[in-house]
Amino acid sequence: MTTEELRQAYIEFFKLNQHKQISGFSLIPENDPTVLFTTAGMHPLVPYLMGAEHPCGKRLCNWQKCVRTGDIDEVGDSQHLTFFEMLGNWSLGDYFKDQAIEMSYQFLTDSSWLGINPDKLFITLFQGDQVAPRDEQSAELWIKQGIEQGHIFFLGKKDNWWGPAGKTGPCGPDTEMFYDTGLPFCSANCQPGCPCGKYVEIWNDVFMEYDKQSNGSYAELSQKNVDTGMGLERTSATLNGYSSVYQIDKFQPIIEVIEKLSKRKFMENKEDTVSMRVIADHIRAAVFIMGDPLGVPPSNLDQGYIVRRLIRRAMRHAMQLEINDQLGDSLTDLIIELNPVYPELSERRNFILESFREEEQRFKKTLNRGLTELKKILPQVLQSKQKVISGRVAFKLYDTYGFPLEMTEELAKEHGVEVDQEGFTRAFEKHQEKSRSGSELRFKGGLADASEQTRKLHTATHLLHQALRMVLGEHVQQKGSNITPERLRFDFSHPQPMTKQEIEQVEKIVNEVIQKDLPISCDLMTLDEAENKGAIALFVDKYSQQVKVYSVGDFSKEVCGGPHVDRTGELGRFSIIKEQSSSAGVRRIKAILSSE
Repeated sequence: MTTEELRQAYIEFFKLNQHKQISGFSLIPENDPTVLFTTAGMHPLVPYLMGAEHPCGKRLCNWQKCVRTGDIDEVGDSQHLTFFEMLGNWSLGDYFKDQAIEMSYQFLTDSSWLGINPDKLFITLFQGDQVAPRDEQSAELWIKQGIEQGHIFFLGKKDNWWGPAGKTGPCGPDTEMFYDTGLPFCSANCQPGCPCGKYVEIWNDVFMEYDKQSNGSYAELSQKNVDTGMGLERTSATLNGYSSVYQIDKFQPIIEVIEKLSKRKFMENKEDTVSMRVIADHIRAAVFIMGDPLGVPPSNLDQGYIVRRLIRRAMRHAMQLEINDQLGDSLTDLIIELNPVYPELSERRNFILESFREEEQRFKKTLNRGLTELKKILPQVLQSKQKVISGRVAFKLYDTYGFPLEMTEELAKEHGVEVDQEGFTRAFEKHQEKSRSGSELRFKGGLADASEQTRKLHTATHLLHQALRMVLGEHVQQKGSNITPERLRFDFSHPQPMTKQEIEQVEKIVNEVIQKDLPISCDLMTLDEAENKGAIALFVDKYSQQVKVYSVGDFSKEVCGGPHVDRTGELGRFSIIKEQSSSAGVRRIKAILSSE
């Protein structure tokens, strides 16, 4: 079964079970300062899991682009991916455990669908704690479907509890489905959840019935939800009997090009195989991030920094394989061709290619600077008694100049000098700890933040958008936004910096609308109706039969999911604190709301 056949079967199955197909969301979360990327299919749906009415109803399904950056340095093994696709279906206060488990078993085992032998399936469930009881109900439901009791395991919160997207929000126990690959037991304690590779998780059903509070306690949600996730790449590899996700049809053509460029064979030796996997994953992820409708080029900030890191790590591994060709030119068109369900990649092809070329040239210059720096250091080291390049210096070359440790060691060896590998490792681990703590700050807290200040700032982006179109022209379109409790950031299309007078005029228009205390209303209608009524509709679910249209009096009308305040008078005073370039043809405004 190809990945496209798996995707089609999944969507078809759930549509037959009265689910409405919705579009996947952007990789760059809208109005959410807590995450750099969409990391799971459920994240954009948190408001609806909390009780908001979805325009498409209570049963949904889709596939979702996801990027997870926490394990970039782990990519190179058989399973880790930076970019991956997630198949998902949801019940928003409709069916719960019984129907979810019944549909899961049917899709996995029925010969009309995946046709997996039930003897190959193993199930894990939540063992219970002071918050939620042991999930005996789900165990009985699985046994009723045909799973043997000996194939069911109860595990703790670490394994079988899906926490909230942030520090607070919807959560609950889950049931995870594993496939027995046939590998031997690694030990007497080998069971689903063991990292040895015998059991591969292919799907999970999360039963969201709790709402974690800011004080750490749990309340019952106003509705019981089901949130599921099936990794497209991992499940495809499992169904086809592959030991690695890099053997599936989405990766093999990429690997074949890398083989030709390097004149080496995949899976012939460990070092070359790791490098090929890194190149394939990182270039693919960079193409998808830059090719997203809200995509960004390489830079030193936020999502752009991740793109830069991915490209440069891929280039370092290309050097180890003695590949001199530009990776972007060699692989971009192939990756676009392999993913026809994402037309935005073709639409942004030139942007992706140009961004790749610029970054590859920039990195080559950076490496040359690192080489110059290393040559400055060597004479001092040669004069020392120990003749060792310290780990701190080696890490600075790596972190500041992108100079690989292996290259530092190779050049040092030519001069009879050693490198303190342990010191490098300590410096690297210290850097990772800082990165993780920073990541915690970004990746925790309030994905569905509907606090009063967030609602105010989100509402202000609508006023700002319309004011910009009035002052600068109707070519202005939102290209992204980011909101923290302190400020809003709004990216928009415009070819040159705004003048002081234009900035003042935009501020004046927004504040006049605030002073008028206009009502803000929400109406459900079809997309055609919304566009006929003049609503701005930029990031719209193409499968939605109905959309939400928020109107600010007679000032603006925009398709949006919320959240908003009830009247503009609640916002306070609007002030633009910075106007700057974001990328080519895109400007960025940072603004605040104050009580005065």
